[in-house]
Amino acid sequence: MSDVGAGSAADASTAFLDRLLKAGVLIPMGADGVYGRGAVFEHILEGLDALATRAGAGDGAERVRFPPVMVRRHFEHSGYMKGFPQLAGTIHCFCGDERAHRALLRCMEAGEDWTTGQAASDVVLTPAACYEVYPMLAARGGLPEAGALVDVMSWCFRHEPSTEPTRMQLFRMREYVRVGTPAQVEAFRMDWMQRAVALIESLGLPHTIEVANDPFFGRPGKLQADIQRSQQLKFELLVPVNDGAEPTACLSFNDHQNHFGALWGVATPDGAVAHSGCVAFGLERLTLALLRRHGLDPATWPTPVRGVLWRP
Repeated sequence: MSDVGAGSAADASTAFLDRLLKAGVLIPMGADGVYGRGAVFEHILEGLDALATRAGAGDGAERVRFPPVMVRRHFEHSGYMKGFPQLAGTIHCFCGDERAHRALLRCMEAGEDWTTGQAASDVVLTPAACYEVYPMLAARGGLPEAGALVDVMSWCFRHEPSTEPTRMQLFRMREYVRVGTPAQVEAFRMDWMQRAVALIESLGLPHTIEVANDPFFGRPGKLQADIQRSQQLKFELLVPVNDGAEPTACLSFNDHQNHFGALWGVATPDGAVAHSGCVAFGLERLTLALLRRHGLDPATWPTPVRGVLWRP
């Protein structure tokens, strides 16, 4: 892409962000990709969250909610730093004595780096909502014959500063996570792709579903991405949001194969390593897609869309 084209896409993306900020839908906080959410934004997102609940209501999923941090030892065990070190966010804290505190304050007063005395805590920012599901299931022992289905939502962090509103550093991810045999996981994933299309069509959003890959880091990551695409382990539902930019991934349908089952020792009743998969809703991105498609005032949206999101 030429520099002119890249600039045009960036300008279009920023124009949408400017509209959102001017209307108070998003609230600036002084860092790219970090925003407060106004009442309109939260009203839409809450409607989407309720819609995701209704879409999976008949499946009997176990509902769990985790905080926006996970235990560091679980994070380290997950292997996230092998694939995505550029996205991770750790939490560091002051652990010094009074002398160290005085030195810290002097650094702050002088405008110098006061963070050098901080030490890593035993928690990190959650990168994906499902990551604490696997150690939870492992702690329970083997899976039942039907496997496990978990409904989870969490605030997540990805270190990707950007002025593109759909690429936030902090966002909410809603997931249904299926753990069991390969056949159970694949049936779940195919079923949810069909459900998702119906759901997105009910919201009046144009969309496509395409094979995708995660943003693995470095040269070895390119090989991982190629394998992921060739085996069709990840599909994304894409919706146009930013003018001049590629459509945005608003939902993903993932087959982890036996990666997490092997890491955490989760087994099926016959002793085989469990497979896992998930459908993930990017609630912030879906909210932005609706705002872009239907306008910044939900009161003016098409009646059928309002009826889907906010049932009486």
